[in-house]
Amino acid sequence: MYKLKNFLVILFAVSLFSGCDKLPFIGQATPVKQAGQKPPAGETVVAMVGNFYITASDLDKEVDNFNSLATAQKLDKNKIDTRDKKVKYLRDELVRKYILYQEALDRGLDKKPEIAKELEAVKMNLLIAELLRKEIEKIDVGSKEIEDFYNQNKELLREPEQRKILEIMTSTEDEAKQVYIELLRGADFASLARQYSRAKTASTGGEVGLMAYEINPANRIRPEKFYEVAFSPSLEAGGTSSIFKAPDGFYIIKVDSIKKSEPKSLTDLRDNIKSWLLFEKQQKAIVELANKLSGETKIAIYEEKVQ
Repeated sequence: MYKLKNFLVILFAVSLFSGCDKLPFIGQATPVKQAGQKPPAGETVVAMVGNFYITASDLDKEVDNFNSLATAQKLDKNKIDTRDKKVKYLRDELVRKYILYQEALDRGLDKKPEIAKELEAVKMNLLIAELLRKEIEKIDVGSKEIEDFYNQNKELLREPEQRKILEIMTSTEDEAKQVYIELLRGADFASLARQYSRAKTASTGGEVGLMAYEINPANRIRPEKFYEVAFSPSLEAGGTSSIFKAPDGFYIIKVDSIKKSEPKSLTDLRDNIKSWLLFEKQQKAIVELANKLSGETKIAIYEEKVQ
């Protein structure tokens, strides 16, 4: 189960890694093209600003970035989704951006040491991102690798057992004993929960819903004793527990039904497994490249100077 959780966490990391080209400092610098130079074949110039021109692809990239940000901020109403909005964005925003950029260059701001250092850092990030992209783009995962991983880890990929739990919680042991006696006489559990339970689930007949056993105590939403009793092997479907004490009161619980633990099918997991294996192979390739280059590069680290 621990390995499976790590597997899912890294899958999440995969999605972040694969979206790194969306970050403002990775691959999003607008190309600056001086007017007078011939645009690349197939490019359409949509504006000229001083010494620079703006192409249709530049505009499209800026609009895509703007719309991605609007989506991330849940401001879809602000998205540029018509030609008129795109023209307005070109006139009001992109042209202004180039005007300000030209002015910054005219003032020599790009020569300031702190600015030059930041520009070099952006350049470094862009080049590293492109290097890594080229290193990993040829890496793939075959069907046999996916199937082998699934067969070797099938038990770790099982759906956990889930139990549908009903509960009655009382403030005192005497109240709990009275409820328990009525249960022994055949009273309906849900009706007693509505009548006697002090838990928030009383109005729904004590229905807690489906629960899986949570190994990590920090993630448990119920007292430890609750899990111990609810998932006891001796408490089968349809069974009712005896009274037990928890920090917030005295409980009686019923296991309404049990959904047994089952392995997920390869079909259900194929894409996730492929993403995981691809990420592993990509990381291995990056580490191997870095190690190889480390052996060819003179490196000096002055730990004593680190504050």
